[in-house]
Amino acid sequence: MLELLEAIFDEVKPMLGEGKVADYIPALASVDPHQFGIAICDIEGHITSIGDADVPFSIQSISKVFNLVLAMNHYGEGMWERVGCEPSGLPFNSLVQLEYEDGIPRNPFINAGALVVSDMTQSRFASPHIGMRDFVRRLSCNDNIFANKVVADSEFEHRARNAAMAYLMKAYNNFENEVEDVLHSYFNNCALEMSCVDLARATNFLANRGYSKCADEQVLSPDQNRQVNALLATSGMYDEAGSFAFKVGLPGKSGVGGGVIAVVPGRFSICVFSPALNAVGNSHLGVAALTSLSKRINWSVY
Repeated sequence: MLELLEAIFDEVKPMLGEGKVADYIPALASVDPHQFGIAICDIEGHITSIGDADVPFSIQSISKVFNLVLAMNHYGEGMWERVGCEPSGLPFNSLVQLEYEDGIPRNPFINAGALVVSDMTQSRFASPHIGMRDFVRRLSCNDNIFANKVVADSEFEHRARNAAMAYLMKAYNNFENEVEDVLHSYFNNCALEMSCVDLARATNFLANRGYSKCADEQVLSPDQNRQVNALLATSGMYDEAGSFAFKVGLPGKSGVGGGVIAVVPGRFSICVFSPALNAVGNSHLGVAALTSLSKRINWSVY
């Protein structure tokens, strides 16, 4: 496995420095773009890593995966009445479809969908962001995971568009809690800092029919696990989901902090980190590394 990572690392490292960090979130604008790490966790829980794989970074939209899992565990199939499972075809922060589709977001990985999911967990947890933090700590076997308050506060300060989505959904009776409370929880989740090693471990249940070796816990049923992987494959990579499926062929989720997680069902989970983003907001080196991985292992869910 290390030979595989070394080959991928050497292939894509010359691209380091291409792209740009997420400067629309002020607290992320100062992140060093010349970082690059990869970690793989096989279904036995063994980690193989290279580069900056132990450097914590802001997981941002990767948090949507964990929050979705928490909601699925509490609401089951009933939650799909409030959020769909279709690709959006529009930017992740678009309000257009909400107006046309009566306040029901297309999927849980666009911002509107993630906000509805956060509204669901807000109804079930006394402190939703603490519940989320403890959940990822358990899945990653790391009790030293925290939300970066500076990042969370920075995102809350620039919350207008997300607030507009939430209030629009509230107007359609698809939002139960106070918008500001849900936004605080949502941004705290996005501001969690985890490394490639943490995320490869924490998402490993997705490669193992819902079972987490690290936590020794059946996180999702096999059928629920299949549903999450299907959503990741169709909607996990912003406007690059189709291209990512075409080139990589694996369920994946990105975040504007520079992380990308992907799943090879039955084999391993992987996380790549490099903060410089491409034009659609995905890690430039992350997508390149996973493209290289797919070619080298000659494996695709398709």
